[in-house]
Amino acid sequence: MTQLALVIDLNVCVGCHACVTSCKQWNTFGEAGPLSDQNPYGADPSGTFFNRVQTFEVGEFPNTETVHFPKSCLHCEDPPCVPVCPTGASYKRAEDGIVLVDYDKCIGCKYCSWACPYGAREIDEQQKVMKKCTLCVDRIYDEKLPPAERKPACVMACPTSARLFGDIHDPDSEASRAIREQGGYALMPEWGTQPANHYLPRRKTARPIHADELVRHDNPLKVDGKLPRPAAGEPALDDVTSW
Repeated sequence: MTQLALVIDLNVCVGCHACVTSCKQWNTFGEAGPLSDQNPYGADPSGTFFNRVQTFEVGEFPNTETVHFPKSCLHCEDPPCVPVCPTGASYKRAEDGIVLVDYDKCIGCKYCSWACPYGAREIDEQQKVMKKCTLCVDRIYDEKLPPAERKPACVMACPTSARLFGDIHDPDSEASRAIREQGGYALMPEWGTQPANHYLPRRKTARPIHADELVRHDNPLKVDGKLPRPAAGEPALDDVTSW
């Protein structure tokens, strides 16, 4: 059975949020839209997003690293959001394994969001329905697009090619090979949901840190020490300036 999914390389993701903005742009005008925003420029902005990037620091200074972790619906092979839906709005397609929501059936009860262990579902406050990543299903099957562009918007927008797309059940697909050859892993497998999306682990490289690298090169105290200073006997600014 075909199972389309994303494979995300954490080693090359730079946290630029191009995937977030491209996803928002494509889907808010697509079949899954609109994706509403509430007070987007205020002190407490909120809105509906299919894709988010979490950034955090690991380690202790000076041996620290910044990790950018994109996360969206993982299109689980055994999705817990489907059986809990009282109206059958959440469903998994047999032909490609994509998990979708039928907005005409959704009543916004949020059962699916409670069942999802990954926090991948969001309520659209304007339409009062649950929304999530669709793998850009309206794009990947669009025959009006060139074959090379029939990929999710986030994959097309990634400047570092950190996102791969394909059938993970096809051993010859780019996504499947990446998982097999680079140690790809599923997020939180202990939940037994069999996430289709996979992550490629960070590959650490040794980097020597020298003592002078721990001091700011633009230290203002060092800059001030190089500035010309008036002689002790010269008049002060207050003596020569009429305020």
